[in-house]
Amino acid sequence: MNAAPTQAVCRSRLADGTLLTVTATRRSRDGRADVKCSAPGDARLAERMAEVVRLARHTEARFDSRDQVVLGIDRLPAAGAGKVERDWELALVLADRMVRGLWQPRGEIVANGWSDSWQLGRVDGHGIEGAPSGTLLGGADGLAHLGQLLGHPDPAAAVSSARAWFPLHSGGVADSLGWVDVSVHPLARDGQPAEDEEQSIAVPGQDAALQLAVRQALAAARHFDGRGLGRWRTTVRFGAGRFQGRSYELALVLADRIARGREFVPRGRLLATGCSDAWHAGRVETVDGLGPKCALLLREAAPGDRILLPRAWQDGLPQGFAAGIAAAGASLACVERIGII
Repeated sequence: MNAAPTQAVCRSRLADGTLLTVTATRRSRDGRADVKCSAPGDARLAERMAEVVRLARHTEARFDSRDQVVLGIDRLPAAGAGKVERDWELALVLADRMVRGLWQPRGEIVANGWSDSWQLGRVDGHGIEGAPSGTLLGGADGLAHLGQLLGHPDPAAAVSSARAWFPLHSGGVADSLGWVDVSVHPLARDGQPAEDEEQSIAVPGQDAALQLAVRQALAAARHFDGRGLGRWRTTVRFGAGRFQGRSYELALVLADRIARGREFVPRGRLLATGCSDAWHAGRVETVDGLGPKCALLLREAAPGDRILLPRAWQDGLPQGFAAGIAAAGASLACVERIGII
């Protein structure tokens, strides 16, 4: 990264015709966060900016955590009809790549585009109409995916994703199934040490405590695979809003194993609950809420679903629970270790 600039600028045209400027600055990380974003007087928008950048980095073949990139915008996009302009997202992503030396355009760039699937490297479209000639537009009529910047194929072809569900118990009436989605993209093998495994796992949109817990659980579970470390860039997304507890961990680990081809794919959904203080040994431990969570799983079970519970729950399962799961066409197992289940 020595040839990369220390600062890069990319602009985006707003609906009112004015230009929004994205400035990206690269500096030594020194233990700080890999990405830092700022928006004038809008902390929530800054959080969204960081989320976009981390998602868009998912399909990059190499991972380098030595630098921090600081990104800022000089004005706020307009909000109307309950929506905020999103065409600045492409300019943000491009500025981040420019300052890290991954893409060097000729001259100044004005870019408009947005995506609901940055983690796949795809650009869904743009909102501006009548853009001047020379504007880089995202979407089917312009830059459809980030690979096109360098003449590469659609990076989504190299992304493997899997989703698993876990029961959320919050008092009965609000009990529901949450989901966790794990996407993996292969990293170039360049001698990267296994110690960087946690660094290559992104959990955008979540607080620091959950991000750390997810990284530690996945890194430990991959250690159990023997040669599963240092091979993937990983993005983890949760469908639920804020939640507490660790009952999502088994679903997280299994979704990761399916995405990496280490587990059989069920005919239906994978529903699981369990946690562990020893994922490195493959051990599955118990969680609280056996009764209400079993009731929820029984209500939600559908044909083809695979339900996995801690082995410690086996003797305490509600009467008729196993029969009810079978009657719903789903399968049930109580496990004490991960592996080929």
